[in-house]
This record gives sequence, C-alpha cells and structure tokens, in this order.
Amino acid sequence: MTASSALFQGQTPLAVRMRPVSLDEVAGQGHLLRPGSPLVTLATTDSSSSGSAVSVILWGPPGTGKTTLAQAIARSSGRRFVELSAITAGVKDVREVMQEALTQRDLYGQSTILFLDEIHRFTKAQQDALLPGVENGWVVLIAATTENPSFSVISPLLSRSLLLTLRPLGDDDLGALVDRAVTDPRGLAGRVVLDDDARAALVRLASGDARRALTALEAAASVAGDDASAAVPGVDDDEYEDEDDAHDPGPFTGDGTEVPVITEDHIAQAVDRALLRYDRQGDEHYDVISAFIKSVRGSDPDAAIHYLARMIEAGEDPRFIARRLVISAAEDIGMADPQALQIAVAAADAVAFIGMPEGRIPLAEATVYLATTAKSNAAYNAINAAIADVRAGGFGRVPMHLRDAHYPGAKRLGHGRGYKYAHDSEIGIVAQQYLPDELRGRRYYEPTNHGAERDVSARLEKIRRILDGQ
Repeated sequence: MTASSALFQGQTPLAVRMRPVSLDEVAGQGHLLRPGSPLVTLATTDSSSSGSAVSVILWGPPGTGKTTLAQAIARSSGRRFVELSAITAGVKDVREVMQEALTQRDLYGQSTILFLDEIHRFTKAQQDALLPGVENGWVVLIAATTENPSFSVISPLLSRSLLLTLRPLGDDDLGALVDRAVTDPRGLAGRVVLDDDARAALVRLASGDARRALTALEAAASVAGDDASAAVPGVDDDEYEDEDDAHDPGPFTGDGTEVPVITEDHIAQAVDRALLRYDRQGDEHYDVISAFIKSVRGSDPDAAIHYLARMIEAGEDPRFIARRLVISAAEDIGMADPQALQIAVAAADAVAFIGMPEGRIPLAEATVYLATTAKSNAAYNAINAAIADVRAGGFGRVPMHLRDAHYPGAKRLGHGRGYKYAHDSEIGIVAQQYLPDELRGRRYYEPTNHGAERDVSARLEKIRRILDGQ
C-alpha cells in the first residue's frame, strides 16, 4: 500500500461515507423536500405513529439519492431500518421482514421502514408478498426503481403508495456535493485541494449521478496523492501503512508540506478516459452542436455520430440533442422525407422514456437516418418567406368567398358567396383563388427534386395549373 492509498482510501467507499445523515444534507431533489412534502413529513413523524405514514416508490436514474433518502428518513424519524435487494431477496425474506416488523410494532411500539432496492426485479408473486405489510401498516415501504413503475410494479402496490420521481442532480448540486466531500471529516477531510478545472470535469463526467462524482473524486485523490508522494523526498510509503488514517494528517499537511492538488489530468487518469473540454454553457457547447447539425444536413453520418458521441460523453442533456434532431428533421429534410420528423420525435420520446445511457441508441438511430436521407429546406424557406411578407404588411384581406359565413348576418355581407367546394369536383380540386388579391400569384413553397419531394413537385405543378384555371 502506498502513502497516498493510506491517506485517501478509507475502509468504505467515499460515496458511502458521505451519505447524508439527515434530509438537510441531501443534495438536489428540492421538489420533493419542500416543507410539508410526503418525504419531509415521513422523516419528521414520530416512529410510534406508523399508521399515518405512507409508503412511497422512488423512481429515478442511478445516483440520484434513492437509498440516501430512505436512510436519512429512517434516521430522522427514529424508525427501524431494514434493507432488501430485489436481486437477492425472495418471498421468504419478505415474509420474515414483515413478521419481525409486526413483532417490533406490537412488543416495542417501534415501526419499521423497509427499503427495497430494484423493486422492478421482483416478480408479481414477490410483490404480492409486500401487500399485507404495506396495507396493514406493519412496515413503511420505500421502494426504489430505475424503471417506469407503471410497467414494473403491480397495480395494488402502486395504489397503496405515493409515486415520487427523482431528477438527475444539477451541476450546482453536484458541485456542492464534491466540495463537501473534499472538506468533510467523513470524506477527504481537507487532505487534498480540488482545482476549478478538475471540479468542473468531475461535475461534467458525473452527468447528474452523485455516486459517480464521488467515486471519481476518491480515485483522483489517490492519483494526486501518489504524484505528490513521488515528488516529496524522504517519504517512505511503508511508514504510513499501519497508521490510523482518520487522525494522522499525513505527510502532505504536516510540517508545512504542500497539500496535493487534484487536477484535470488526475481525473483523466483516475477514470481512464479522455476529458473532453466541453462547457454546457460556453463556446464548446455551441460549436459541437453546430458541427453535429451541419454534419446531418451535409449527409455525413460518420461525422454526425462522432459529434453525437462527444456530446454524450461530455454529459450534454440528451433532451437538448433530441430537440435539435427534431428541428433538423423539419428544417433540413422536410417534405423530401416526411417520415424523418416522425423518427426524430420518436427518438425524443424514447430518450424521455428510457433515459441514459440506453437513450444513446435511439439518438444514434435518428442521427444516422436523418444524415442519410434526402434533404429539402423548401418548407423551411416557405414559412420564412410568408412570415417576411406578413411582417412587411403584405397580407391583404381574406377573399369574400373564403370568409366564414356561419355567424348571423355574414351572408348578407357576402361572406362565402361564390365559394366552390373542392370535394364536389371529380378530382378534388377546383379553379379558385385562395390568396388575398394583393398576393395573388405569390409562390412560397418551391419543392425540390430530392427524395419524396420529387413527386410532390410534379403533383403541385398540376395543382397550380388547375387553381389558376389553365
């Protein structure tokens, strides 16, 4: 074991050591922790009043604090806490917990919180075994899942529980969490310094996952400690092998020795991946998304996939990427392939439904489809030209025969007079003026000969001749 290992690696992972002991320490999830909210009420309700406590199902991506919330609630309320994992527990384990909870309640007046992780892995029979305890108040169930409970949790259990959705942690929440881990005695206790670039890299790499941020921080601290130890003459790694790390300040903080500084390079070494320079609010954000859309527009799927990968790895919001694909499908492809918009919208819906990292797959599929299909911006140009005319005052009066003739007195004013009903024609089109007089003959939509728009162009040419009475 090196000196840095002794100094920066505790017996338990940093993410575990830094778990909040109360709801006040929980990072993020402010929408669930407002005064009077179910979780706050559950945490502040006395353990003897289990009858008023409601079971909850916490749904959210990994690292958002589902286990943390359950443990903080148990500590704050004084309730007995039992944890089961749906991966290893069976019906027999559930029934034993229920029986013990009933005993604790009847003999000692102590209520029990049962935290069940990965409840979506439970079969229907296993979930059925939870119902008597939840319904009769033997336990307060806090179940966690990363999958949509509407599809993975049985209806009777859903109806007896509150469904609460956890959100990925924001950058500010992650930054505060990392800062606390550096200074907190339970964490790194100030034995390292985290420079600004490294802090930003940790937040970026975490992508809303608190556990990922703390795990990377702990590994980077070890790397930084090794580098500092190698630079300090006379430091013997074996000297610190058996010392109590929690109390010994180590060679980096005693006797005026410089404290190790964690840099971006240490982060890169720790997580074994290149650190992308990508600021979600800065130039790189706009440059990469611009290159992405231009690659799609330019029909280069390889370049488009490259920029998509850069954004995903840098922690870009996948919903932002999906929105840009939807815009590109309408702007750059349009009527050349009307199905492109459907595929882009389906990809956006899929990302919202399944989240990341699996969301990268529909994003990639949509990117490749949009990049390789026919392109046309004719519809985009048409609406821009029409808006420009309207803004310039070129709108004119609606022709009399097109005006609404249903309200009282409209027909006396001539509204609807002379209107030709298109469906009365054998071909479904009649010679008739639709634009105002001031814009008669104006052409906004000029289809290309690309993809499906080639057929639209030929059909529209015939339609316009019929409308003009030719």
